[in-house]
Amino acid sequence: MEQQLQQLKEEALKKIQDAQGVKELNDVRVAYLGKKGPITDLLKGMGKLPAEERPKMGALVNVVRETVTEALESRMAVLEEAAIQAQLENESIDVTLPGRPAPAGNHHPLTRVVEEIEDFFISMGYEIAEGPEVEKDYYNFEALNLPKGHPARDMQDSFYISEDVLLRTHTSPVQARTMEAKKGEAIKIICPGKVYRRDNDDATHSHQFTQIEGLVVGENIRMSDLKGTLDLFAKKMFGADREIRLRPSFFPFTEPSVEMDISCFKCGGAGCNVCKKTGWIEILGAGMVHPNVLKMAGYDPSVVTGFAFGMGPERIAMLKYGVEDIRHFYTNDIRFISQFNRTEA
Repeated sequence: MEQQLQQLKEEALKKIQDAQGVKELNDVRVAYLGKKGPITDLLKGMGKLPAEERPKMGALVNVVRETVTEALESRMAVLEEAAIQAQLENESIDVTLPGRPAPAGNHHPLTRVVEEIEDFFISMGYEIAEGPEVEKDYYNFEALNLPKGHPARDMQDSFYISEDVLLRTHTSPVQARTMEAKKGEAIKIICPGKVYRRDNDDATHSHQFTQIEGLVVGENIRMSDLKGTLDLFAKKMFGADREIRLRPSFFPFTEPSVEMDISCFKCGGAGCNVCKKTGWIEILGAGMVHPNVLKMAGYDPSVVTGFAFGMGPERIAMLKYGVEDIRHFYTNDIRFISQFNRTEA
């Protein structure tokens, strides 16, 4: 048995030394030290030996097993190091090659329009005000001269969370909150943000959309100030040759109220498919702040006046970029977004 052990050891050590790869070396390990290997078989057969020979033979088998194991570990370290070196040589990097530029993304068209509107009004001294999208019924309606049961609420069919809490239907609650917080001070703000109404989605309607409203409150604020502001805004967004017109309208929170149209930028007023042959395109609603709204916010309407306006950036973006379906803004189609060059003015 000693001779057999010596022969096994020499045979295993030779195969270990001859192994040229990690896989080949693992095959040698399994062949000699595995559950079905000869060394394991010898250990299992120890019980058949006479009792006086077992200690000596057991020690010899363990010595052979340890010798083979150490040889395997040593050879494995050499082969793994060689494999790493070979990989480094084959996968070497030429650091002199020019880098690969990462593709730059584009601004979403709505983001671009909102930022353009914000930049215009900031340049005129306005501040940006924000408020919660989950709003109290009081600020969304009552503080804006829309008491419970007012028929104008039907135009803003809403997502109610409870009887007195809902997803805001416009950004006007930000105006009401700002007036309440300012406690009679002058105000000059715009309020951008998402709003929600229970509506059926189609090419021109969405249950979620963006709105930007503006509010100016102070002494001697007149309708002419509102018209001048909107005229400058129309020229900034749609070109210096744009004209505006104000048509009488109704909003519970303004009095008088107007709808603003701009002369069609495509046909110049001659009539086309964009302006539906009228020469004019409706852009936004506006008006002088209703005295009741001022009173509820703590202002004296005999001393101060104000004007407000509200617009939908989706509407403006659709006109500026020729987008025919509002749903394109919300479907996350990279093919649509990539059309808008982020460096374009």
